[in-house]
Amino acid sequence: MLSFVRALVTVLALVCPLPAVAVEEKAAAARPDSELKALRAKAAPAVGKALRFLVKAQGEDGGWKGFTGTSDPAITALVAEALARHSEFGPKHEIVKRGVRFVLKYRQPDGGIYDPQQAYANYHTSIALMCLSSMGDDSLDPVIKAAQSYLKGLQWKEDKQDSAGKSVDVSHPFYGGAGYGRERRPDLSNTQMMVEALHASGLPASDPAYGRALRFITRCQMCSSNDQAFARGASDGGFIYTTANGGESKAGTDMVNGQPMLRSYGSMTYAGFKSMLYAKVNRDDPRVAAAWKWIRGHYTLDANPNMSGDKSIQGLFYYYHMFAKALAAWGEPTVVDTVGKKHDWRADLVEQLVRRQGEDGSWINTADRWQEDNACLVTAYCLLALDAALR
Repeated sequence: MLSFVRALVTVLALVCPLPAVAVEEKAAAARPDSELKALRAKAAPAVGKALRFLVKAQGEDGGWKGFTGTSDPAITALVAEALARHSEFGPKHEIVKRGVRFVLKYRQPDGGIYDPQQAYANYHTSIALMCLSSMGDDSLDPVIKAAQSYLKGLQWKEDKQDSAGKSVDVSHPFYGGAGYGRERRPDLSNTQMMVEALHASGLPASDPAYGRALRFITRCQMCSSNDQAFARGASDGGFIYTTANGGESKAGTDMVNGQPMLRSYGSMTYAGFKSMLYAKVNRDDPRVAAAWKWIRGHYTLDANPNMSGDKSIQGLFYYYHMFAKALAAWGEPTVVDTVGKKHDWRADLVEQLVRRQGEDGSWINTADRWQEDNACLVTAYCLLALDAALR
């Protein structure tokens, strides 16, 4: 199948029409158990140190510190899920249960799980939903269903208007996306969180929320399936941050044929790629093929790829989180780049994370952007990335 995808990309030269979404079940390419065991053994000391760091960092209220210096429902949900997925803890461990109880304090009458004093309703609810869905607790089903409905209600669609009072129909650049909440513009980061939360909580791929999200996700992809003016002439297949304000990329712009073109970059490309896979877009769909070619052409774990200069390590650990989940969903044990070099992505990820870990067991980004100075957040990203890679 992978050879067919590559051939299709070559023939189409990254021409990406927007065909109907179809469901395909892909059996993950098996990796020898001995190799996985060896990688798990290599990662185990780092994982153990990280777990001990997070246990010590838990507050008396059961939460972990967020962006305001107090316990935060989203950071707590990320950490609780990371601990619950490790055999040393699991969902029934008291430390995990205390974290879940803290998250559940933020349940709102509308079904969301968020702090109403902050403008992060989609962000908080999406991460909380992923956490709760990983607990395997049937008693949480009503909470999970309510959170699913809440997220679908936040999605930009026909029942909403933008700040100019324009209805958000299918032609609107916001259509299908999700933002932080409170009627902010949508972006791909929040949209991929929503899609992953719906997927992780068992919402079937036939639900219309995925189709709407794919419309927005496609409009963040720099290829000819994108009907937005900022993507006219684009052909690289990578992804940018948002369609709002005429398009925005956190990586800036490139000059293409004498004109500025929004620059696609790693964390958003893996996020878009992952979201298409979760929504069961066919692996031979040209949008998937174009994204896969971008990934093959920008393979690296030394930086957030295609972020230039000083920006190259901004969002690095979020990138690792997206990288691991996307490639786990793709299901192949190696990435063969566009010059033919084969990369064992799991081994590369383990090597990078072991090398970058601090003495206290945490991970933190010295390029302080997107809250990656928060050791609890970044350490949770790394543990969840390793879990996705080594499960």
